[in-house]
Formats: sequence, structure tokens, C-alpha cells
Amino acid sequence: MAEPTVPTIRNAAKAVVLHDGRILLQRAHWSGQDCYFLPGGGQHPGEAFDATAHREVLEETGLDVTPERLLWLREYIGANHDGDPSDHRIEAIFLCRLDSDPHQLGGHAQDEAQTGLEWVELEKIPGLNLLPHGLRDLIAGLTDEAPTRYLGDLA
Repeated sequence: MAEPTVPTIRNAAKAVVLHDGRILLQRAHWSGQDCYFLPGGGQHPGEAFDATAHREVLEETGLDVTPERLLWLREYIGANHDGDPSDHRIEAIFLCRLDSDPHQLGGHAQDEAQTGLEWVELEKIPGLNLLPHGLRDLIAGLTDEAPTRYLGDLA
């Protein structure tokens, strides 16, 4: 008899980086599909979420950003979405101010699935294979006055 799967919780921070009506996205090939992700990644023990967002954006994109405010707190519970029942993620998604040249892209520690970086016009977001899909309309409708929201278990 197989041992039951013990869920682990993985904390991460993601960044919404805007410039001239565009958002910075990672292009990726993941799970057999071409898609896009927000830059960001796993939190280290003892590291604050905003520091995670800063570090991950710098590593993956080469850009220096300052997380200015929390936009959304997202969970993903794999068992609720026909996914791996041990997969439980919590992501803090920050609106970040760009503090470096937006055209100097190229991080030193890109994700394995990452195939590139792209500044994408906000109005194109709903038609992209941006993962998770539940973020597409939120990003496309983003304004400076967007309130902080707990998104719950969002796939």
C-alpha cells in the first residue's frame, strides 16, 4: 500500500512590472505548452515576500524593481484542480516600480521553462496563454487604484 501524499506549502512572490502601457512577462514552455508567467519565484526561509519579488525579478530578468504594494494574494491547491494533491502554493503578487532600463533584459538565473522575456501590451493579456488563467482579466483591468485582494484558490 502506498504512503499517503503529504502536502507541502510553497511560498512565492510574483511581480507585476509595468512600463508604457505594457507588462513584463516571461515566455515559457511548460507542461507541453507555450505560455507566459509573471516573473517571480520561491521564497527563501527568513526572506520577506517583497524581498523575494525583488530578488526573483533581478535573477530572471536582470531588471531592478521596487515592490510598492501588494496587489493580490493567491493560493493554488492542486487537489482542487485535478493536480498533484501535494501541490499547495501561496503567492504574493506585487505591483513593482521599475528602477532600471526596461530594455536591458537578461537575468543570470532564468527558470528552466523560461524561453524569453517580453513587454506585452495590457489589452493583449486576455488573449494570451498567461498562467494562471485567472489572472488575465485582473491584469488587463489593472489600475493605480486597484485594491489589494485575497484571490483564494485560483487556477
